[in-house]
Amino acid sequence: MKLKLAFLIISMFSFSGCFSQEIKEKAENYELIWADEFDKAGKPDTQYWSYEKGFVRNDELQWYQAKNAIVKDGFLVIEARREKIKNPNFKAESENWKENRAFAEYTSSSLNTKGKFSFKYGILEVKAKIDTAMGMWPAIWTLGIEKGWPSNGEIDVMEYYLVDQKPAILANAAWKGQTDYVAWDSEKIPFSKFLEKDPNWADKFHIWKMQWTSEAITIYLDEELLNTIDVSTATNPDGFNPFQQPHYLLLNLAIGSNGGNPETTAFPKYYKIDYVRVYQPK
Repeated sequence: MKLKLAFLIISMFSFSGCFSQEIKEKAENYELIWADEFDKAGKPDTQYWSYEKGFVRNDELQWYQAKNAIVKDGFLVIEARREKIKNPNFKAESENWKENRAFAEYTSSSLNTKGKFSFKYGILEVKAKIDTAMGMWPAIWTLGIEKGWPSNGEIDVMEYYLVDQKPAILANAAWKGQTDYVAWDSEKIPFSKFLEKDPNWADKFHIWKMQWTSEAITIYLDEELLNTIDVSTATNPDGFNPFQQPHYLLLNLAIGSNGGNPETTAFPKYYKIDYVRVYQPK
């Protein structure tokens, strides 16, 4: 067990360069309001986390189920498996992709804090190690508590998937568009850029941080600024700004779709999260 809680407050902003200088200067004005250090082995804490179930979005291949998530050795471990699961919603004549598959060929987990924890503004910090094998689509993201998607707003602190058939790390925000159904502010950084700096990048843990104010959302990876979203421009056609409401957290490992074809990938695959921490202004 990693007894990190004892020194969380002390180490809260001993950044060692993990934030930009601007954020470092503001550090003394923040306090830890919520965290999961994943120090208690077993199932994730039900006070914090709920699960998505079955086929959920994006024509993905995995069947989401709770048993693919476990806390072990101080980490939340989401396991992607190649296993056949009967689809209880199967309808042979349906045009709905969630219904016209008799089986799922893969399983994984998607956890969220909906109805259990949400926050408006502050800093979200997640330390994680992602699997970058073909077919994997890990993510750290948030959704607003009011309205349906995309009107509720989505912040993608981290996504990893194929862009133009090449691996990329993404930092995005989405809301309902004025002309298109979805408006995106997206940065797609080729994964090769990170491998050039460190060929062993995928074997290591990394820190993703999102600083959110009423004016801007800034997303960082290991000190590097990936994207800045102007909150004032992210307004739905009805005038509602989804980034000026509380959001809840999601952690998931999808398979297929944007992640690519996993047929030649050896399973199981693992997405490991060391901690999730949320800070707000004092």
